[in-house]
Amino acid sequence: MNAFRKITLPLAAVEDLVTQILVTSGASKPNAAATAAALVAAQVDGQAGHGLSRVASYAAQVRSGKINGQAQPELRFTRTASLRIDAHGGFAYPALDLAIATLTTLTRDTGVAAAGIFNSHHIGQAGRTVERLAEHGLVAMVVSNTPRAMAIHGGVQPKLGTNPLAFAAPIPGRAPLVIDLALSLVARAKIVAAQKAGKPIPPDWAIDSEGNPATDATAALGGALLPAGGAKGSALALMLEILCGALAGGHFGWQATSFLDDQGPSPGVGQMLVAFAVDAFSGPEFGSRMTELCNELAAESGVRLPGERRLAGRDRARTDGLVLDGPTHAMLMSLRST
Repeated sequence: MNAFRKITLPLAAVEDLVTQILVTSGASKPNAAATAAALVAAQVDGQAGHGLSRVASYAAQVRSGKINGQAQPELRFTRTASLRIDAHGGFAYPALDLAIATLTTLTRDTGVAAAGIFNSHHIGQAGRTVERLAEHGLVAMVVSNTPRAMAIHGGVQPKLGTNPLAFAAPIPGRAPLVIDLALSLVARAKIVAAQKAGKPIPPDWAIDSEGNPATDATAALGGALLPAGGAKGSALALMLEILCGALAGGHFGWQATSFLDDQGPSPGVGQMLVAFAVDAFSGPEFGSRMTELCNELAAESGVRLPGERRLAGRDRARTDGLVLDGPTHAMLMSLRST
């Protein structure tokens, strides 16, 4: 297929295709459908690294048993407003769906509620999780740890993951405000791209295996990513490691296997979700306060609130379909036929 040829498909058709691939690989229909919905949503939002590029890897991991495609997440209440969910080595998305459904109802009664997930996998587009809670009028935060890739400040060895954090809050009359970030200065994918292109990288992106600033991409990939914000970003990544590993019960970053290959056991990482009912705190004033905040910030020339570009892309995809480049479409077709 011509690598430059683009294919446009309805969103439902792409979800059905990904679901079919994962079911054929050994996943249950509910698990496959939940995962497909998350991957397509990430692709629509321009988060290709959490989108369809993951399908081949996920399918291979289901086939090898690294992902338990038949897992059914198991929920247990530990207190009135706290729960633990065992993902049983399966995809993270069904466990996240279960947490969202439970917190949406529970938080209205308790004011604040939290869910810890363990024995889990890649959270994907973390912002999607909290946005779904915010669409129900809740303020929400989710954190996840990931396999080791980043050195703690002052260290050399990769011990911590890039550890994403996402936060969302509802705003009257518009989509929720969503903040979604990882704690390394740059994504590892940027260094891989520089390696393939034979280009140097800035010295503040990563260190080599001896702890020296790396401008050579190959040396950087053999070393460790650096945290955003230096010591402050490193401390924040450590906080997330505590929440997701020590508290939720997931593997620590240096214990987790890769999300990207089919080797070894489940990564077994953790996630922590916290939701707040706004009427338990500022009550009816919350909506007007959020509007005031966003209007004040957006009034300055050059300021764009997080998520505005993402929302425009969603509108296009709902109306026109999802545009796939030639290699992505060919990859999906190949996986469907295997």
